[in-house]
Amino acid sequence: MTDTSHAPIRAGDAVTDEMAIRIFEGVTRRTLPRPEWTHPAHLVFATALLDAEGLPRAEEKAPAYIRAYNESVGGANDDTQGYHHTITLLFLRHIDEFISPFRSDPLGARATRLLASPLAATDYPLRFYSKERLFSVEARRGWTPPDL
Repeated sequence: MTDTSHAPIRAGDAVTDEMAIRIFEGVTRRTLPRPEWTHPAHLVFATALLDAEGLPRAEEKAPAYIRAYNESVGGANDDTQGYHHTITLLFLRHIDEFISPFRSDPLGARATRLLASPLAATDYPLRFYSKERLFSVEARRGWTPPDL
């Protein structure tokens, strides 16, 4: 049996087109090993999803992809863990805006640029939200506008 696991991607890593496609397909096909589903991998997934679908369709498709992936690796999607709608939409919107000047660059180059940006910080959403609002059940279940 061949080992298909890879080192988890980290902020600041260089991303190839192949790596980005592997992460995207790993989530959509529910084959990405759970230890590889890091915050930077979420960002690479979002970049590839935006590339494939554009923002409106990415916002429609991301929830089902992420929920199904979470469940496939034994995770739950409830009021305290798993899929978080506000965080997902915030990142999709901000990533789309961030990468728009680089649309002609290869997918991996856009993902690399993103992982070197302020969006790669795990606390990035707290620039726009108080902890109380961002981590509320309301924000997890549906879109909640920023309060900061």
